[in-house]
Amino acid sequence: MIKSEQASLSVIRIAAITIIAIFLLSVCVLASSGSVKNVKIVLSDNCEIEVLTTKTLVADILEENHIVVLPEENVVPNLDSEITESSSTIVITGITQDASKLMELAEQEENVSIDKLLSIYNKITEKIVEVEEEIPYETIIEDVSKSNESKAEIVAKEGKEGLKKSKYKIKYQNDIEIDRTTINEEIIKEPTNKVIQIINVTNRNSGETARKVNTVPTSNNSSLASKVEGIEPIIKTMNASAYTASECGKSPDSPGYGRTASGAQASAWHTVAAGTAYPMGTIIYIPYFKDQPNGGWFVVQDRGGSISNNKVDIYMNTYNECVTFGRRNLECYIYKVN
Repeated sequence: MIKSEQASLSVIRIAAITIIAIFLLSVCVLASSGSVKNVKIVLSDNCEIEVLTTKTLVADILEENHIVVLPEENVVPNLDSEITESSSTIVITGITQDASKLMELAEQEENVSIDKLLSIYNKITEKIVEVEEEIPYETIIEDVSKSNESKAEIVAKEGKEGLKKSKYKIKYQNDIEIDRTTINEEIIKEPTNKVIQIINVTNRNSGETARKVNTVPTSNNSSLASKVEGIEPIIKTMNASAYTASECGKSPDSPGYGRTASGAQASAWHTVAAGTAYPMGTIIYIPYFKDQPNGGWFVVQDRGGSISNNKVDIYMNTYNECVTFGRRNLECYIYKVN
C-alpha cells in the first residue's frame, strides 16, 4: 500500500515538472520571436484602436488585426515600413489633398505626433441617401406636312415629367459634397414625351395657335449659332445643374485644375458637361440663358460620373453661382455638329 502511494506521488511530480518545462519553453519561443510592441491604429473615420503585436511590418500588423486598406486610402507610414519602436502609430486616411500633405509631413519629420497629423486631416464622411427625383421628358418632333407650303409647328401632346427613387452614396469633406455614386434607381412613373407636329398652314388664322419652325433659334448673335445653320436640332427638356473647378477635387496650383475631359480649359458661359450620347463639340442652345453674355449657346467639353443623357452640367465661375442656380428642368436645342 505504501509503495503504491509513493508511485502516485512520483507520477504527480513528473507531470508538474513537465508542465513547468513546457511553459518555460513557450516563453522562450515568444521572446525569441520578437519583442511585443504597443501600436495605435487610427482609421480613416478617426476611430482609434490599440493593439499588442510582435509584428514589425505595417502590412503584417494591419492584416493581423483584420484591417483592409481600400484603394482610395493611404497609410502613414506606408505598408512596407518597419515598426521598430516599442510604441508607434499607424494612420489611415482617404486619398485627398490633405492626405498628400500628411505624406509630405511624415517624410520631413521622423517623430511627427499623431495630433499634428490629424490636425491637417479633413475628415471625409459617407452617407447613403434616398431621394425622389423628376425624370425629364423628351420633346419629339413629327413632320406631318405634305408640301413645301408655309409650315408651322403645334403641340400635339403635352409632356409630363416622370418620377424615380434614387439611392446615392455621397462623400462629404468639410460638409461639402465631393463625390456622388448611384447605387440604384427605381422608376415610379415613366415620363410622357412632348410631341410637336410640323403641319402645313393653309390660312393666316391657323398661325395664331402655331409657331413657325426655325432650325436656329432667334438668339443667334453668337459664333456658335453660325456653325449650326441648316442643322436640325434635337429639342428636349433636360435636368440642368451647375459646377465649378473648385468642386473637382484639385487645388488651384494643380496642372489639371479647371481642365475638362476634352482637354480644353473650362470656361464660364461656354462649357457644359453632358452624357456620352453627345460627342465632344456638340453645341447646345438653352433659351433660359438667352440674356447672358453667350446668348444661351454652349459647347459640350466635359463629362461627369453622375451626368446621364437626360442631364447637363453648366460650368460657372464660382461655387456661390452654382448654389444660386441649383437644379432645374430647361428646354435645350442640341446640335450634333461632328
